[in-house]
Amino acid sequence: MKRKSCTVIPARQVAIVPTTRHLPLVDLLVDTRTELLELAVRSGLKLLEAMMEEDRVALCGVSYAHESQQPASRAGAVASAVRKVAVRRPRVRADGHEVALPTFQAMAHTDPLNRRVVEQMLVGVSTRQYARSLEPIGDALTSRGTSKSAVSRRFVVQTAAQLEKWRVRSLADLELVALLIDGLHVRDHCLVVARGIDATGQKHVLGVWDGATENATLCQSLLGNLQSRGLRTDRSLLVVLDGSTALHKAVRQMWGEAALLQRCQVHKMRNVLDHLPEDQRTAAQAILTRAYGSADVAKAHRLLHDLERRLEDESPSAAASVREGLDETLTVLGLRLSDRLQRSLATTNAIESLMSRTRHIKHNVKRWRNGKMIVRWVAVGVLEAVKGFRRLKGCADMPTLVAALRARDRQLGLVSAEKNVAIVATVNRAAAEFQQPTGHPPLVPARWLWSARRCVSAFCMSFMLNEATATALSARDWRHQPSGLSTRPEVNDESSDKDPS
Repeated sequence: MKRKSCTVIPARQVAIVPTTRHLPLVDLLVDTRTELLELAVRSGLKLLEAMMEEDRVALCGVSYAHESQQPASRAGAVASAVRKVAVRRPRVRADGHEVALPTFQAMAHTDPLNRRVVEQMLVGVSTRQYARSLEPIGDALTSRGTSKSAVSRRFVVQTAAQLEKWRVRSLADLELVALLIDGLHVRDHCLVVARGIDATGQKHVLGVWDGATENATLCQSLLGNLQSRGLRTDRSLLVVLDGSTALHKAVRQMWGEAALLQRCQVHKMRNVLDHLPEDQRTAAQAILTRAYGSADVAKAHRLLHDLERRLEDESPSAAASVREGLDETLTVLGLRLSDRLQRSLATTNAIESLMSRTRHIKHNVKRWRNGKMIVRWVAVGVLEAVKGFRRLKGCADMPTLVAALRARDRQLGLVSAEKNVAIVATVNRAAAEFQQPTGHPPLVPARWLWSARRCVSAFCMSFMLNEATATALSARDWRHQPSGLSTRPEVNDESSDKDPS
């Protein structure tokens, strides 16, 4: 007979089964999250169907209920695409025509798909991968409008509408004190972008114009478009340029003497250093930095002229670069602004950051089909960069800049038209206050108001003639002075032997 083997397990080797066990819930949480999203989508669609059914009941009455007067009748259901999921829309007909359901009409007009497409494209999602970026909706529902062709069509329509709305936007309400213009090259196209700064330091992108090169015709077209939309050209404006001859010519033709030109100091320093050998760049850069950072215009002029004389023999091209547009690089120094605001307006960095953001957005495009596509993408990049705009650095000192520009207006005689407009507006407001409602006698006879308006018009005309005469007579005293804040020389009546008349 066989013996039974009995193995004794030591106490220390006995496996203790825990009373609680931890299960891996990561996979379960992922599945639960997906199911929750699908449940949310299905619940939203059920709610939409219930709301549309309530609309049909309000229009047709309760189903199978006999009512003597029914404005409309039920007419089955059709499948319609709302956003990207197909739903069954109840149909209502009256007098042989389809009756729109208010709920469906509101949801169709507030379709977020167009906005979602543009946002996804701007963050770098391609049209082929757009469907993968959406939340899951389950297999029971049909998704529409997520193919690459549908996404591309929606993006084109939405961006074209944004561009057209932006191009016709009125600029009459903007009180601009500074204008920055720069060009962006994309393939064989050159797009000129204009950016304005108002009296509070807020930045505004004014427009984009495309052409083959950054020539005078292209720049004049952009500025003409801005003027037609309400941009004022009859008062002094600080215009910051990068040194382009075409931009300089176009601005002078549009504003004339009212344009206070400032050449970008960074571009000027880069142009000068490019003409010098490596061993001379450090010393020249130190002198340029000291001149541009000086608070005294005379000292800055002296430093730059000394550098020009030093480079005349060693590098004539570098000396010519220093001499070219020397006064325009020091324009902001004569306005007596704070150091921070002066640095902000002495360069085109405020618009270069906009260009950098635009380049980043369009870098995903590998194939440009035509010029219209280029303009749309650049405009979308600009509008996307607008969302991150902040006020100009040193904006607390903007009243000083505004006061300096208005003082220059008085020097150039540009303030008379502004006064005339204000006087006429005041008289019109006074006339409107005197008008009474229908049936009440007027406080002032109409002929008196008509005579008052004629007197004001004659006064404005006389004022304009007097201003023009005074400007012409005193032009020799200030015409040859710099375009900054120079004051006219005062005439001492006591020492003058000639008759003032």
